Amino acid sequence: MSLNAVESLPMKVFRESKDEKNISDFLSPTFESGKYEIFPLAGDASTRRYYRLVQEEKSYVIMAWEPFEDSPQFPFLSVHSLFSRAGVQVPEVIKKSPKLGLMLLEDLGDLTLERKFWENQNQELVIPFYQLAIDELIKIHFATKKLDQESTAFTTVFDKEKLLWEMNYGREHLLENLCKIQFSESEKKSLASIFSDICEKLSNQEQYVCHRDYHSRNVMIKFGKMRVIDFQDARMGPIQYDLVSLFKDSYVKLNSHVHDYCIDYYLESAKEHSYVPNSKDEFLNVYQLQSIQRCFKACGSFASFKVNRNDSRYLKYLRRTLKHVRASLEHFSEYKDFNDILENHGLYDKRFEA
Repeated sequence: MSLNAVESLPMKVFRESKDEKNISDFLSPTFESGKYEIFPLAGDASTRRYYRLVQEEKSYVIMAWEPFEDSPQFPFLSVHSLFSRAGVQVPEVIKKSPKLGLMLLEDLGDLTLERKFWENQNQELVIPFYQLAIDELIKIHFATKKLDQESTAFTTVFDKEKLLWEMNYGREHLLENLCKIQFSESEKKSLASIFSDICEKLSNQEQYVCHRDYHSRNVMIKFGKMRVIDFQDARMGPIQYDLVSLFKDSYVKLNSHVHDYCIDYYLESAKEHSYVPNSKDEFLNVYQLQSIQRCFKACGSFASFKVNRNDSRYLKYLRRTLKHVRASLEHFSEYKDFNDILENHGLYDKRFEA
């Protein structure tokens, strides 16, 4: 869930929420009753729930989740600790109640990289903010390598099985469930073979800690600095996974100049950590391969929200994300069947309506 796509909702929403008593109990030792206000925050795709606590001149964010174990192996706390030690700018954890499934976090405000992007008609003006986002990503990929390997980010991996699961998630929820496509046996066989080949190649790449969901709604701007959220699913994988998430983001549309500039900025910054790809062409080839996998999985997520939750807010991002899939598939003649299947079933021209 992005803390940035937030809007204050009527107080009655909170009063009717199952979280009300738990939050009151959670706050009572520290905050005097009646001396603060609670505003529910409009959520994103996550099942976590967020509230803004306002007390006089100060504000905080409450994250409501399922009860959890206060352990170094709890992913949110484990990755938070790793990123903090690596210098990544993450929100401070002020207080937590594992039994109630609640955390009191630093309030990062409402300004996301996505919002900053759409505030500027000239994309050149947003480049400095993308540079700051890339600076944090460099820390995630390289500064973490110098630390101990006990975090869950090191023990969870984008292996072939996981990458393949994500691609099949796209096939199931977008193609089969949302679009109601019934594949021929030859199409099923071809998709299975192509998906397997893509994921095999990606799983063989050198692995680094990946944020896993590093897009413009999960990077926030506070006092001119980039802050990173929604990091609990961090895991080992190809560098390009996060780069695709950021530069082929479903929520914004970088033009080719800004896109290429950001790629070059990342590679120049990575040199300071002794990372130099064998060749830029090879690096970009993996980037396009990762784009097929990552963007197709994103399409599956958007479709699943509609199919499983009747949440149609994300359907409008499907066409843009499918264009990323198509553009990347055109780099690989061996995956022509996948491109043809999407085209022949009308996916590229389909208007996904709410």
